[in-house]
Amino acid sequence: MNNDRPMLGIFLMLGFCFVAPLADGTSKFLGASVPVGIIVLARFAIQGALLLPYAWLTGRPILASGRVLGLIVTRTLLHLCGTFLMITSLLYLPLADAFAIVFVMPFFMLFLGWAFLGEHVGLHRFAAVCVGFLGTILVFQPSFIAVGWPAVLPLIVAILFALFILVTRQISDKTDPVGVQALSGLIAVPILVPLLFVGDSIGIGSLSLMLPTGTEIILLCCVGCLGTLAQLLMAWSIKFAPTATLAPIQYAEIPMATLIGWLMFREFPNGLAGLGICLTIGAGLYVIQREQSNARRLKQTQL
Repeated sequence: MNNDRPMLGIFLMLGFCFVAPLADGTSKFLGASVPVGIIVLARFAIQGALLLPYAWLTGRPILASGRVLGLIVTRTLLHLCGTFLMITSLLYLPLADAFAIVFVMPFFMLFLGWAFLGEHVGLHRFAAVCVGFLGTILVFQPSFIAVGWPAVLPLIVAILFALFILVTRQISDKTDPVGVQALSGLIAVPILVPLLFVGDSIGIGSLSLMLPTGTEIILLCCVGCLGTLAQLLMAWSIKFAPTATLAPIQYAEIPMATLIGWLMFREFPNGLAGLGICLTIGAGLYVIQREQSNARRLKQTQL
């Protein structure tokens, strides 16, 4: 791995932090007229259509078998469900509030690592988790009062993406990230298409079939291209900089989402939500700092 160009990795991660909320903002805009299932289908179909030729031309491995294939299918299902619920939540919540609630994910990952992988969670990190949850509650509580159950969806998304990352860790040393994303697009489409037909036949609005207009088709293509670009920027950033360097940068997604939410929808977090966002970011950065300190300490003891 070429980790000797950290500034390039940081700029690529910043690009991801802008492109990912922009893709979600476009999905939110489309959600007013296009069923969520159609948006998700376009997102993954275009990902497959773009990345399969790219992976083939660059000689990246795409196919997998056995346990690795099973984990890739599991990862794809988690990604599908998380994307579907995230877009659904954006139909009711401001972009910044939804992103801030989803960023409780690192704290869920600490819990999952402790519960299932036997990882140690010390007092400092436990305290940071409590502060992070407090920040999330400050964002969640007014959102829940305003819109009801849809405010719960980003919390479910956070759990799904925490599991998504844990599964990704299991295959990261056995697969190519671009190849995995290409294969995920290939897997997702045959899952989504029959699901949409079934949903339409039984009258589920978010899974109904429709023929988008010309403008909607262009915006659906934008969602697919932006989502694919976000995945590539993430993969490329990891190529040029260590994950420990990049992890704090990812919190830039929240202010980016706030900016995009204001520009596209004139949304802005209220005072309580703003305080919650600051607490969530601060606690998350503290957890990352503790992880980095522990990793350096462990490395020094091994020398």
